[in-house]
Amino acid sequence: MAGNKLALEGKISIISFLLGLGVVIIPLIRTFAGHLDWVFDYLTGVRGKIAIAVYIAVLNGFLLIIYKGPLYKVAVRACFLGFTFGCGLIISFSQTTWTHFGWYMCSMSFFHYSEYLVTAIINPRSLSLDSFLLNHSVEYTVAAVSSWVEFTIEKLSIPELKQLSWLSLVGLVMVLCGDFLRKSAMLTAGSNFNHIVQNEKAQSHVLVTDGVYAFFRHPSYVGWFYWSIGTQVMLCNPVCIAGYTMASWRFFRERIEEEELSLLHFFGEDYLEYKKKVGTGLPFISGIRINSS
Repeated sequence: MAGNKLALEGKISIISFLLGLGVVIIPLIRTFAGHLDWVFDYLTGVRGKIAIAVYIAVLNGFLLIIYKGPLYKVAVRACFLGFTFGCGLIISFSQTTWTHFGWYMCSMSFFHYSEYLVTAIINPRSLSLDSFLLNHSVEYTVAAVSSWVEFTIEKLSIPELKQLSWLSLVGLVMVLCGDFLRKSAMLTAGSNFNHIVQNEKAQSHVLVTDGVYAFFRHPSYVGWFYWSIGTQVMLCNPVCIAGYTMASWRFFRERIEEEELSLLHFFGEDYLEYKKKVGTGLPFISGIRINSS
């Protein structure tokens, strides 16, 4: 029964994400109706805002009728991420100086939704609302808000800083490669992957050393590290680029040490041999140190 319920949650998340993504239909209808003013100008106007508000209200009402309790909570989060992704697409393809922020919206929403979806595929027993990673930590929320504030302030005061397209492209590549590496790591690890560091070894838990794990001991962390920094490079946020780099490096250094304590306990000499052959993949982070004496 539990397995069926979790599988259902994964399907519901896909449907809800697509429903939210349907926001892109609003400007398309406007354009096909013969109006030539661009999408961004329309959606930021009064009528556009009303159209989006009505769309959100109708969607939420529909989800409330169809799903109850925990299923509604999954649906509304997936729908919100789909809506954000759709708005990001609209901004990205509009004639506006906010294009790179549209890229950022797409990157953030896809990252969080795909975390949930991939978890539903590889390890449904561990699936929960936390799998979206939307409430990862207070620090994560503060970091995200800080990046929005910096982008807005600098766009208003130093607009030319936000038009460095080559730098934003570098950030986009970092984001795409980082997220691809992380999801590859999750799919390779399968049911061995968990968002929470495990202190007890499950019967099905095995040491994964193939695929991307043959190149990095912690490929999911490597992917997340460069993805997070890439989001700020994409936004041309100099303060947050430095802040994200330092904060992410410190977080993953501590996280890797904590995780490797468990891995050494689980796999002993096998993990030690693996550790000698393969690096963590993160700069200046070697993992837990073993006293040879």
